[in-house]
Amino acid sequence: MKNALTLKPGAMTLTELRAVWTAAGPLSLAAEAYPVIEASAAAVRAIVAKGDAAYGINTGFGLLAKTRIPDDKLEQLQRNLILSHSVGTGELLSDAVCRLILLMKIGSLARGYSGVRPLIIDTLIALYNAGIMPAIPAKGSVGASGDLAPLSHMTLAMLGVGDVRVHGEIMPAADALKAANIAPVVLAAKEGLALINGTQVSTALALHGLFMAERLLEAGMVSGALSLDAAKGSDSPFDARVHEVRGQPGQIAAASIYRQLVSNSAIRASHLIGDERVQDPYCLRCQPQVMGACWDIIGNAARTLLIEANAVTDNPLLFKDGELSVVVSGGNFHAEPVAFAADTLALAIAEIGAISERRIALLIDATLSGLPPFLVRDPGVNSGFMIAHVTAAALASENKSLAHPGSVDSIPTSANQEDHVSMATYAARRLDDMAHNTAVIIGIELLAAAQGIDFHRPLKTSPHLEHVHAQLRQKVPFFDADRFFAPDIEAAKGMVMRGELSASCKGLFTAVHP
Repeated sequence: MKNALTLKPGAMTLTELRAVWTAAGPLSLAAEAYPVIEASAAAVRAIVAKGDAAYGINTGFGLLAKTRIPDDKLEQLQRNLILSHSVGTGELLSDAVCRLILLMKIGSLARGYSGVRPLIIDTLIALYNAGIMPAIPAKGSVGASGDLAPLSHMTLAMLGVGDVRVHGEIMPAADALKAANIAPVVLAAKEGLALINGTQVSTALALHGLFMAERLLEAGMVSGALSLDAAKGSDSPFDARVHEVRGQPGQIAAASIYRQLVSNSAIRASHLIGDERVQDPYCLRCQPQVMGACWDIIGNAARTLLIEANAVTDNPLLFKDGELSVVVSGGNFHAEPVAFAADTLALAIAEIGAISERRIALLIDATLSGLPPFLVRDPGVNSGFMIAHVTAAALASENKSLAHPGSVDSIPTSANQEDHVSMATYAARRLDDMAHNTAVIIGIELLAAAQGIDFHRPLKTSPHLEHVHAQLRQKVPFFDADRFFAPDIEAAKGMVMRGELSASCKGLFTAVHP
């Protein structure tokens, strides 16, 4: 069955997370998880029956933790928690991000440290499998004490309150649950807190940014290699010996891919002898150094986010101490690791776009590229790529501001009880805007580089790059004279966002995805 996934709590892989991000498929929970879940729920029931005060089980929340709640109001306490914390604003998170949120929340609760009943997890799975995506506003979390507001909106759907999205259509949650034959839940002690405490929204947004960054890295390497040939640049800087003596692993791997991308180019062979240029500009010559560094920090972010995707991040947690269960308050909801990962992804996304913009600038400058001014015949009458480059420059500059680290910010909340926060949700959320900016830049470079290759005909570039060029030309014809240019850019951007450039170079990019 397509994209079917049996979730094993604590053991999800990046491959599984990418598959869930890409498309919906049936989800189930490994059978061995259920006894652990039930034991944790039984521990909560025992604590309530014993009558001892335990945070989040029979007390208020945050600064109200000293307020004891009577047993007959525990269900009301949990429902009120969800209603009062559902205060998000802004555009709704995409289905892809919502699927990741649901998946990770299920996986976290199913590890058996959160004290929820199997019913809660089964309801989340039922929502996922029915394609009922909670309507979660993107803004309203500071990334500490968990993603409280967005996860409360997620939980509303389980209660049959508010709105959800089904196959792109917004509808009342109660109607969607009824149509799918899913009963609204009544939350028991601790369950509301367990559902809304955690870093799943920050992590889902960061994973969304990670998976886009991987595609941008691949596309930027392909378009950069195409630009190298369009500008009749040298492949000597990709010599393996240069990179081995430095030793940076991403740089070594990137240089290997560049060598394969440009191998057997007739354009390169045409200027091996008698070329008066000694060295290419950095945007051509230093591609392995720049993209290799991006490769490394994207990989580091992937490792952090995979750990977080499998983590238990709510509070308090239940642990076995001999025959007894103990409630331990901690701070796993603080999303600092996610914030740092998102900030480094922002650096990579910005730099991939920044060096791509420099190559566009080189290609349209006849004194540097040797190509017609602005890559068009009859310049003057035609403006060619002049203003397309301005768009790329504007987006590259915008990314510089967006790349400012979110993790260095903090603001106290909850009457100074929650006095240092991660801002991970914003740090991760802004990656989407940055990725779309960079995809446009790379798309413009792809168009410009393909135009340069066409000016070198009948000479051909390498087999890999000829295939990329042919794929582009199926969507966008040669720019022979000024025309409505925006649709061409959108078509090229789409190729970048869908990962089509690296897919055209079969087998070269398998190492990019750990």
